Amino acid sequence: MHDSPELDQLRDWDAGAPPLDDETRHRVRVRLFAAMNDPAPVVRRRRPVVRIALTATVAAAVAATVLVTVRDDDGGTATPPSSSSPALRNVSARTVLYGAAAFSREHETAVAPRDDQFIYTKEIIKETERETGAKKTYVDETWRSVDGTKPSWIMEIGKGWWSVPYKKRPGDHVESVSMWPPQDWDTLKSLPTDPAKLILKLNFGGRTPHSIDEIEDQEWSQIHFSLVGLLMLVPVMPEDLRPAAYEALAMVPGVKAVPNQKDAAGRRGVAITFDGRISHRSNAETGAGDSFIFDPDTYEFLGFRDTRTSHGRTYDQFSYLDSWAVTDRAKQRPQAG
Repeated sequence: MHDSPELDQLRDWDAGAPPLDDETRHRVRVRLFAAMNDPAPVVRRRRPVVRIALTATVAAAVAATVLVTVRDDDGGTATPPSSSSPALRNVSARTVLYGAAAFSREHETAVAPRDDQFIYTKEIIKETERETGAKKTYVDETWRSVDGTKPSWIMEIGKGWWSVPYKKRPGDHVESVSMWPPQDWDTLKSLPTDPAKLILKLNFGGRTPHSIDEIEDQEWSQIHFSLVGLLMLVPVMPEDLRPAAYEALAMVPGVKAVPNQKDAAGRRGVAITFDGRISHRSNAETGAGDSFIFDPDTYEFLGFRDTRTSHGRTYDQFSYLDSWAVTDRAKQRPQAG
């Protein structure tokens, strides 16, 4: 088979574009995935175009330029996003969560701690009291025993305490501990990394469905609650577990994507929330309640938005993982770099 003259000309054409870096290549792949898998109907206006054959490199470079133009990483308002901005565009929850899973698989560092070590996490919680608008920031640092046999230092909302290890009785299996989400590394490693199997591994109150089709309507709310707990309360996971949890969350009926949300730094993103369990706690101003917020370009996880009530006052929270490490002792500071 002979190439056409047009293809010969295209092959010889020097695009003059630099090679794509890893971040740009990832963005292009995610956007392509979204275009192929988004079940939500998208109406696009046609406009006259000059039909020019571009190489994939040039097309990707153009797409990357558009993405950089509409992002506002510094949280500034000098250039308000247009209606075509990824942050404002309607997109399905499935697309966002599968994009988040792809980002996690590509960028998260695999970790294999020893049983005698600790997982150190530093989380930032920014809190606003609804009635007064008063703001406060907490830095929660936690050292959790990898195998759960040593005292762990736990912090929540700036308050810390020593967590006493669970005392297993003879014959106890680690999975017999009725605590969700699990915290010891062996149990986390035993969880399936297939999203459907992960859902079926959750506690159904003594009932054991054998397939997703056997799950009853009223059980999906508890499934959502369990997956959110896993993703929110276990910031460092064994390899491939977080992507599986994202994809499992995408299978929950009632999960939706809400565009034009802001993270703690003021960056615009897309929120993933749930119609059923938390609709009564939704924020009337933003249209989203307790939710995960993702970067609208890469689907990187930006943080978790939540609310809490204490002494009759309601607080809006935004939390995110600042850093993590593996240490040999509780309260041992990770080495810089």
